[in-house]
Amino acid sequence: MDATKKPLRIPPQFGVYAEKHNLFEMFRKLIEDLLIHKPGDPLEFLQEQLKRDDNDVPAIIIHGPTASGKTTISKMVCSSLRTAYISADNLLADDVSATAAEAKKHLQNNQPIPTDLWVKMIQARLQLYDCVKKGWVLDGFPETREQALALQAVGITAKHYVVLEAPDTVLIERQMGKRIDPQTKEIYHTTFDFPTNPDVESRLVEPPEGCSETSTGERLMKWHRFSKGLERCYEKYSKFVNADQPKADIFAQVLTFLKSKPRSLAPHTPRVILLGPTGSGKGVQAALLASKYNLVNVSSGQLVKEAVANESKMGEAMKPYVERGMLVPDNQMVKLLDERLSQVDCTSRGWVLRGFPRTREQAENLSSCGHEANRVFFLDVPNDSVYERLTLRSLDVVTGQRYHSLYNPPRTVEIKDRGLQQPKDAEEEVRQRLSAFYAYAEEIADFCEDAQHVNADQDPHTVFECIESMLVNPTPKKLDLDE
Repeated sequence: MDATKKPLRIPPQFGVYAEKHNLFEMFRKLIEDLLIHKPGDPLEFLQEQLKRDDNDVPAIIIHGPTASGKTTISKMVCSSLRTAYISADNLLADDVSATAAEAKKHLQNNQPIPTDLWVKMIQARLQLYDCVKKGWVLDGFPETREQALALQAVGITAKHYVVLEAPDTVLIERQMGKRIDPQTKEIYHTTFDFPTNPDVESRLVEPPEGCSETSTGERLMKWHRFSKGLERCYEKYSKFVNADQPKADIFAQVLTFLKSKPRSLAPHTPRVILLGPTGSGKGVQAALLASKYNLVNVSSGQLVKEAVANESKMGEAMKPYVERGMLVPDNQMVKLLDERLSQVDCTSRGWVLRGFPRTREQAENLSSCGHEANRVFFLDVPNDSVYERLTLRSLDVVTGQRYHSLYNPPRTVEIKDRGLQQPKDAEEEVRQRLSAFYAYAEEIADFCEDAQHVNADQDPHTVFECIESMLVNPTPKKLDLDE
């Protein structure tokens, strides 16, 4: 950035770098930690926080009424994400600290454990290595709004809050058939999930809280009394899942929610690339995006035509290639795009690019200039639909109006007779352009790992709604389950 020139223009690379490394969220988290912990030496505290690389680990609370399956789903999530499993029971069983001993005394005296003791035990547990490095899932806790606020006051909050819900009649039926293996703590059901192993079957017992309809009803009343207060504490990142369905379906919905990212307050400048074969509707979708979100509609082909028409230095270099119907060299195209995407309207409003890149090398060169898209969409269309869209088009040589034999036929016989097919819409030309796209499609897809695929073989406005939903919402994060 040159301070001697006015107005001062921030290079586009600044915004790309800030978004790539989540600088806005990092500063927000640091300020939040300062306000929560109030350290004596803020600079030393911030240095220690910056050294940590575990800010993106899962922090999940899975809750629900009795017999909703929260323990089963919590353990399945822990197994899938390899996170630590935390519940009220294992906190008391595994903790040998003085705090846990004091909490057990309250239970022995038939007294509820005070909220401050719960907070201390959870704080100590979350500071252990497995929670810090891999994240955690908290099963069925907090139980009240008071406990939730106490956890939040010491900086313990969830990134995802899942509530499993079902009708009370279903939950009472489930609880009455619930059985537990005292050795493995696995949960079974006399009707829906009975063990096949006779040894396991012989040692099944009723849960400690009991299975009667009366005791289950009391616990359900307690849940309904406190659930609304809990929802208000976690309403910004909560998800309600119907628990009256197969276990695999519940888990799939929960895992999909856990892959979602919370909406960020960071400034967001859309940088969109539309990829797809010829005839996939890139031009239509780019125009719709530019119109609704005030983006700059950038077409690589149009940029080349403008440069040649303006007889600029770059246009003169490209002119021989255009006249011979050849592709402009990559270095010239990247330079042309770099110049356009660095202009103030693109850096301030955002842009939608189509027609480029066509190869992985072009994508790498564009990225090396600092122009990285934060959304990449592949418009997928079958070849048969492409042929139908393009080869049946005609152009009225008098008015310049485009027609299509199926979707927009000429209104009179006279218009039909004078309509001509453009050379680029000939079947052989379309076949060559399709071959050229698919020759490099796979390697571009490998480079654009976060690209989203859209079924473009439908109404253009339906396609636009799909693209729009993925543009305005954060893209799901990929869970690395191999580590």
